[in-house]
Amino acid sequence: MTGDGEMNGQEIWFHHVGVSVADMDASIDWWEAMLGFTLQRRYHLASIPAEIAVLGNGALHVELLKVPDPRAADIERRVPDDDLLTCGNKHVAFSVADVRATIGRLRARGADVVWLKELPDGRAASFIRDNEGNLIEFVQFPRTEEAVGVIP
Repeated sequence: MTGDGEMNGQEIWFHHVGVSVADMDASIDWWEAMLGFTLQRRYHLASIPAEIAVLGNGALHVELLKVPDPRAADIERRVPDDDLLTCGNKHVAFSVADVRATIGRLRARGADVVWLKELPDGRAASFIRDNEGNLIEFVQFPRTEEAVGVIP
């Protein structure tokens, strides 16, 4: 930031996470039932080609993509610690005020909980899998209002 409060460069902010799925209807249902996302729009993009569904929950967005003849992810991509052996994107992570309570609620709703780990500072972290085995992490951090970054 400059002395007068203006940022140098181009502001950026998070827009969405994309998740490739094999069963669009089942995945929409899972994100709605398990995490409270709702379908905002659904369309076909011929240039990929893919069926796309954009789901929202407040300011959070998830883009589900279904292509013809999708390939299942290798089994290690469904285990957080093993997935780290493969370079590339890993998972989506949501921050919550209380991981233990959140995982308790999700477990009661039938979530596939991979693990819940206690961290040395008293916080917790956890992974669940969606209906297709994609990893979703929950971390315990304070909520921040500032969600803008800068590309210099």
